[in-house]
Amino acid sequence: MSRRPPPHPADGRADRVVPPSGFTARLTAFSAAAMAFLAVFALALALAAGRLADRWQDALEGTATVRVSAPPDQMAAQVRAVLGILAQTPGIAAARALDPAAQRALLAPWFGPDLPLESLPLPAMIEVTGEPAGFDSEGLRMRLAAEAPGAVLDDHGRWRRPVVVAAERLRLLALGAILLIGATTAAMIALAAQAALAANRQVIGVLRLVGARDAYIARAFVRRFTRRALFGAAAGTAAGTAAVAALPATGEAAGLFAGLGFAGVEWVLPLTIPGLAAIVAWAATRAAAFRLLRELP
Repeated sequence: MSRRPPPHPADGRADRVVPPSGFTARLTAFSAAAMAFLAVFALALALAAGRLADRWQDALEGTATVRVSAPPDQMAAQVRAVLGILAQTPGIAAARALDPAAQRALLAPWFGPDLPLESLPLPAMIEVTGEPAGFDSEGLRMRLAAEAPGAVLDDHGRWRRPVVVAAERLRLLALGAILLIGATTAAMIALAAQAALAANRQVIGVLRLVGARDAYIARAFVRRFTRRALFGAAAGTAAGTAAVAALPATGEAAGLFAGLGFAGVEWVLPLTIPGLAAIVAWAATRAAAFRLLRELP
């Protein structure tokens, strides 16, 4: 009686030689779908944090504020003097004194719209817009100190950097979450693959008896779990992308959440998640399969 040679390792039907993996295959698909769903939101958060940092940086880069403190009878003269100095300063495109209505609008988010400004000793505020090349803030401070002692220049440098750094760290945190999601996916798929291999010890033994090599047996499990992970991640990515697209518009007042989502070509980025999940599943299943096959007698 002739012995049938084992299938070639490159045979596309290699995964048919093992029984269906049962709950482990379903667990792999569910885990990949859940992790892909979370990865879409982590990716959206990372991109939104990056856009927020860039927007804050651009918004504060060319602006400054001059605060003028003086007795009420000298306030108007001090403001005129500061405006004259600003008009003569190279690099300043425009300067305007904020009227009470503009000051009330700035303070309304903290004190409400009914703040009685006329009864409060508030300093006068002058909004300064710089040219793209910028201006010499230190030189301007020295001139203001000499000609308008009650004027203080604030170029927003004290709080510009902390908010930008906070947004950058939030982006790094979101990217770290994506890496953690990938590692968790790999661990769960590896455990599922090990459970499937352990449950098919007898099948593996029979395959070895008929001449099948470990590479062929591992390939059967690797293909099955990779496909399951790919299909599950595709479903999770589709659900996550749809959920991000369905987020309601919150307006600029919402800060970070105003830009949570994808813009332009960024909508292509979630499409890479299923492929990355399949690569992770392939590597995790292959490592787990060969490790367990070496341990089996």
